[in-house]
Amino acid sequence: MHASQGRSASLGLALASAFAFGGSGVAAKPLIEAGLDPLHVVWLRVAGAALVMLPVAWRHRDLVRSRPVLLLGFGLLAVAGVQAFYFAAISRIPVGVALLVEYLAPALVLGWVRFVQRRPVTRRAAAGVVLAVGGLTCVVEVWSGLSFDAVGLLLALGAACCQVGYFVLSDQGSADGADGVEPPNPVGVIAYGLLIGAVVLTAVARPWGMDWSVLGGTAGMDGTDVPAWLLLVWIVLLATVIAYVTGVISVRLLSPAVAGVVACLEAVIATVLAWVMLGEHLSAPQLIGGAMVLTGAFIAQSSTPRTPSGPVASGPGTGVAEGPDGGGADAEGELSAGRAAT
Repeated sequence: MHASQGRSASLGLALASAFAFGGSGVAAKPLIEAGLDPLHVVWLRVAGAALVMLPVAWRHRDLVRSRPVLLLGFGLLAVAGVQAFYFAAISRIPVGVALLVEYLAPALVLGWVRFVQRRPVTRRAAAGVVLAVGGLTCVVEVWSGLSFDAVGLLLALGAACCQVGYFVLSDQGSADGADGVEPPNPVGVIAYGLLIGAVVLTAVARPWGMDWSVLGGTAGMDGTDVPAWLLLVWIVLLATVIAYVTGVISVRLLSPAVAGVVACLEAVIATVLAWVMLGEHLSAPQLIGGAMVLTGAFIAQSSTPRTPSGPVASGPGTGVAEGPDGGGADAEGELSAGRAAT
């Protein structure tokens, strides 16, 4: 009974994390439409979360010396790159579409494994890629000449590519378990990733030129005026800090397969929230295509051969294997790389 309760609690944390991550685009889009540049919204989110996570970064300050490449990779790609591309994408296309395009990342990782590393992939994994790509054609409605902004779709694809880059880069520590080296603390990596991302985005976004008065006004959510500062608090505390912490704790307690299923729920939650709160409706073919993308992504991430070296194709919520056994089930999800996007 005790084990059952523990598993239920873990699933509850995973679902809470999925809801928190899935709501980031819904809170950010009204701020963008109210006059803030997408990069400025990303900077506010990352800088605010970095301030909250400063005590954690100080506690794990040894990571700066032992894992500088991993921290830089997380900060540049999983934090700054993914979020900048994602927020720029949702300023042009619906939240659900942007997130579904981003979920091509597991399929793109398989492409890296097969064609760059020249490692074999299973037929089941290849079938997952085909299913995901086929679903994407339905999401963007290619038969109508792309019904969405082409630039917005490219930006969403850029977010997916940043996820792939992070998966590949973070493999630099995957052999540590086999060598007897303690894997990095995932919450510490997140804290430093946010700090590095904030520094990079400060130089890129130049927040001193931001229209700060927008935060003192209101933003429209499908006809309802909401205080802009409240949306900012939502993005920083709920969609970033709480989302990361609950996600890391839950993934440590769940198997990669279960974590992958829950991660796929993020896109569903984001789409439903955008439908209810922003009035962004998707057509029946797009909904079917979205289901195909998520199913294909899950099949791809759960079918990749696990080896001691090389990037591990894992679901957007399951991260990269860096556990004591060099690829164990409990460690495979420690760094929720894909979730940095939403």
